[in-house]
Amino acid sequence: MSKVSTANKFVDLSDYGRPVARFIANSLKNTKFTPVHVTYMFGVSGILAIICIINEYYFLAGFFLILKSILDAADGELSRVKNTPSYTGRYLDSIFDILLNLAFLVTISYVSNESWIYTFFAFIGIQLQGTLYNYYYIILRNNLSGSDTTSRVFEDTVPKAFPGENQKTVNILFSIFNFLYSFFDKTIYQLDKTAVNVKKIPKWFMTALSVYGLGFQLLLISTLLVLNLKVYIIPFFIFYSSLIFVFIGIRKQFIK
Repeated sequence: MSKVSTANKFVDLSDYGRPVARFIANSLKNTKFTPVHVTYMFGVSGILAIICIINEYYFLAGFFLILKSILDAADGELSRVKNTPSYTGRYLDSIFDILLNLAFLVTISYVSNESWIYTFFAFIGIQLQGTLYNYYYIILRNNLSGSDTTSRVFEDTVPKAFPGENQKTVNILFSIFNFLYSFFDKTIYQLDKTAVNVKKIPKWFMTALSVYGLGFQLLLISTLLVLNLKVYIIPFFIFYSSLIFVFIGIRKQFIK
């Protein structure tokens, strides 16, 4: 099930794993597997990717990074097909994402002998890239009354737990999520405050912006690893962050 209606769907370059994710979700629909179980699975896939990078098994590392991306989509798909929306799963998913992103870059920095300062800037950059994409995507989904109701433009208050989940767990995960993401969310909001007033974000813009989606970022990392170009990964994502200002400038100038 898509997060937006068929009429408003755009080509999402970061969502290449969606067909496989739907297959996994439909296969697990009538089982005891929950979306959170799938989230744990993508966490394991990410850890396996890190182990492979350390041991210089770059093809396998690329495989597990792509698998992580697919499973990252599959947990949300399973939540939708089972009709079990969950703030627990939503926050746990995001917490795993940011911690794994940091671990990926630190590991790549280690095997490529890259500066820790550059690694820090690459991490900040990769998170701001993803935050910009999510910021505009959530605005789009909210304006179109999409099917995903667990993501909000402003994550500033603890949400009320859905039936079947524990409010205390939601409170704890929200606090961790807010600690990890608030800097990036506030930074992007400060760079483009008026985006929340936009009535419609065109498909072409979202397609272009989807190069900042986590799935596409992982695809880029996988490709560079497989090509044994690991020394370029950290510098690339620092440079790649400059497009943030290009996308925001286009939005402000042409999308009102």
